[in-house]
Amino acid sequence: MSELLVSTEPATGAELWSGAIGDPAAEVATARAAVAEWGARSVGFRSETLRRFANVVRSNAEDFADLIARETGKPLWEAATEVQSVVNKVDISITAYADRTPNKKSEGALGAKVAVRHKPHGVLAVLGPYNFPAHLPNGHLVPALLAGNAVVFKPSEKTPAVGARLISFLHEAGVPEGVARLVIGGPEQGRALAGDPGIDGLLFTGSARAGQALHRQFSDMPHKILALELGGNNPLVVWDCKDVEAAAAMTVQSAFLSAGQRCTAARRLIVSDKDADALLAAILKLVDRIIVGAPHADPVPFMGPVIDNAAADLLQEQFVGLMIKGGKVIRRLDRPKADLPFLTPAVIDVTNVSGRPDEELFGPVLQVIRVPDFEAAIAEANNTRFGLAASLIGGSPQHYDRFWAEVRAGVINWNKPTNGAPSNAPFGGVGLSGNHRPSAYYAADYCAYPVTSNESEIARASIPQGLRTIVADR
Repeated sequence: MSELLVSTEPATGAELWSGAIGDPAAEVATARAAVAEWGARSVGFRSETLRRFANVVRSNAEDFADLIARETGKPLWEAATEVQSVVNKVDISITAYADRTPNKKSEGALGAKVAVRHKPHGVLAVLGPYNFPAHLPNGHLVPALLAGNAVVFKPSEKTPAVGARLISFLHEAGVPEGVARLVIGGPEQGRALAGDPGIDGLLFTGSARAGQALHRQFSDMPHKILALELGGNNPLVVWDCKDVEAAAAMTVQSAFLSAGQRCTAARRLIVSDKDADALLAAILKLVDRIIVGAPHADPVPFMGPVIDNAAADLLQEQFVGLMIKGGKVIRRLDRPKADLPFLTPAVIDVTNVSGRPDEELFGPVLQVIRVPDFEAAIAEANNTRFGLAASLIGGSPQHYDRFWAEVRAGVINWNKPTNGAPSNAPFGGVGLSGNHRPSAYYAADYCAYPVTSNESEIARASIPQGLRTIVADR
């Protein structure tokens, strides 16, 4: 009998889904056998197939959102926005592929042409996260399939049901079963898939620690593409903002949407000494009104639980660690039910904590840091090995120009939250947040590679120098 992976609902602990642990090698072999035929299809054919996929998702939107909500614990309204992102990704990817990988021809010497076209890599492995189990892997799957690759997808072991449903939608739309493969499993299956000699690359979304391990694993395989979309210890700087309530709302949205389980969530609020008290008062008024509840609860919750009890345990340990180091608790990280992973939004002042850990606390914890001037704010924003998202709320255009120029991040916003990056723009970070292969609109760049051709319809050649002169017989 095959070993089963069981998925449970974070909000209730009830079993939701179970499936047999997969065989990565077998799935890669199946994809390898099918990729040539799919890659030989025209871009137009593949585009129409993926448009059918969008229609399939759209027609199942309500049920799919319910599944996402139940398996992740996020509110139903948020799961519905994720489904819409899956649908929207197709047209965005088709536009991006035409823009980023166009066929080009230019004039060469002696009537020749210089052509630039793109080829798929072959078989690409995709490892998905649990926080957006449909939207984020879909951001790899659709561009990869559009470019002509086959894909082998291992969803997070915490959200396998959503991953399985996503692949079933692709098959229903007409993507050949051999071209879109599913591997159910945990870290062992993920490592096996990443190390399988039959893949031509790996597209990964997840933690920085896992990304570092993959980078080391691929260090002696430059012939394989590796695209890493990792986390962040993201700064939100509020400076001379005239609308304190707006700044508070954007701070709460940045820090606590998805129970803080977004890679772009604000982890550190950096604010001037003179403005900190007024801003915190406005933030706490909102924090104290936040409804934490199950996905389908009434009244509608702002945020649900974190993904599981292990994640909740770790966050509580990290919060206590900040307290032990001298952090001043403003709002506690409470756990209303000891056997379920619901956590209340927490705020802690870590200004006087020496040697603050540069970690991504992947949950509803906001760390407050007070600074004396804007120069110190920028220095504090850059006081991290990560570099995914950063936002400035308030300030003048000159403040923002300096912030944009000096802060190290791949997403830099002004008077907008740190999260909610647009899909029609590149998305990625520097430092421990990625390996300079931004996704979203730029995913086309790592799903196909350019081929340059020097072409002429007639063979012409001569060697004008360096040959001995032929002496005719007399």
